[in-house]
Amino acid sequence: MPSTSVISAVVPARNEEANIARAVESLAAQPEVAEIIVVNDESTDRTATVLEELATRIPRLRVVQGAEPPAGWTGKNFALAQGVAQARGEWLLFTDADVEHLPSSAERALADAQSSGVALVSYSPEQETHSWWERAVIPFIFCRLAAHFFYARVSNPTLPDAAANGQYLLIRRDAYESIGGHAAVRGEIVEDVALARRAKQAGHRMHFSTGQGIARTRMYRSHGEMWEGWTKNLYALLGSTPSAVWRELLLVLPWLPAVLLFGGLVHRYFAYLGLALLLLRHAVYGFELRKNRYPLSRIVYYLVAAHWYAAALLVSARRYAHGSVTWKGREVSVRER
Repeated sequence: MPSTSVISAVVPARNEEANIARAVESLAAQPEVAEIIVVNDESTDRTATVLEELATRIPRLRVVQGAEPPAGWTGKNFALAQGVAQARGEWLLFTDADVEHLPSSAERALADAQSSGVALVSYSPEQETHSWWERAVIPFIFCRLAAHFFYARVSNPTLPDAAANGQYLLIRRDAYESIGGHAAVRGEIVEDVALARRAKQAGHRMHFSTGQGIARTRMYRSHGEMWEGWTKNLYALLGSTPSAVWRELLLVLPWLPAVLLFGGLVHRYFAYLGLALLLLRHAVYGFELRKNRYPLSRIVYYLVAAHWYAAALLVSARRYAHGSVTWKGREVSVRER
């Protein structure tokens, strides 16, 4: 049985008044979490007020008032580094302010670390989808990410594949410090994957798997937030190269069915073939949904989701080419460092 009270949870929070209470309260329910450090990253909403109220009834909660990130740092990375500076635990749990931690999840994470002898444990939380756009887009994107980041390959110490999900990333403190911590990835937009790569390259083993029963999150509460979030991340997640973008577009968009359906103007058999291939595309997507534990009913959104994803990827690539992305009111440089 893993020992208790060995984890310092570090949570960056920028304008998270709608989410932070659920995150903190669910962390406080984990006996293995010795302290909860929330870094209030210059929030302009009621986040600070909510944290003040939480601190009156959760002794393990410490609130750090975050400073403006220095040149070369992203806001999230600097917030996490400020939180780590206050942490005392043997293990560091980096998690987002919109994540709810399910009962006994910290115990299970420590057990997974102990049983597999790893220095880093990361889970991809269950995704809550409330609105029409969330139900259409979120399953499609996570199915695509699953096609690029295989849990088994990441967890295999003999393979170079590395990835992690910053919504739940538990790392042993000595391993974190040995790879330079967040200072080493200070300018990375996708800092979780960057940390995982550094850890694996340094010889640290990792365990990456689904977060079913571990945590759940609702990443975005509006279509505008979702668009801003994914156009910030997609290009970097897929490798940050134009060739990777074009390969992805060739894979996700139904080019051939569209050509054949248009060819139906010449002969109806082209249209029949195009329709058959389009139905096959839906069937393949249905298989991916089931494999990744999403409701099969989301299959009806395939065409909308594929085109939304393609548009977001192109916009993401364009923003990276121009050198900056925006997130929560901050413009973040993404030029080569």
